[in-house]
Amino acid sequence: MRPKLLPLSETMHLIMLALRKPLHGYAIMQLVNEMSDGEVNIAAGTLYGALDNLKKHHYIELISNPGERRKVYQVTELGEEILAIENMRLKKFISLYENGDGSNE
Repeated sequence: MRPKLLPLSETMHLIMLALRKPLHGYAIMQLVNEMSDGEVNIAAGTLYGALDNLKKHHYIELISNPGERRKVYQVTELGEEILAIENMRLKKFISLYENGDGSNE
């Protein structure tokens, strides 16, 4: 059975990649924007909805104290496994592009 949320959306993928190191919400938004060369700008509502969903599936965890103003998140071990699955999936697509497999020629 395929894990929940797979394949990851571009936004969730970028959030999880950003959270390989501990970050708070605004820093996540900035890093995602930077990683995507300005192509992906996440609104606060979208970010916190995605964080809640990723947390619910145990792909990320809250690592700051619950009472702190800034909530700091980090990818979990399960989240790293999910990223590895996505990495393999995307490498397969790249291979198809590079080898010309599946083309209409």
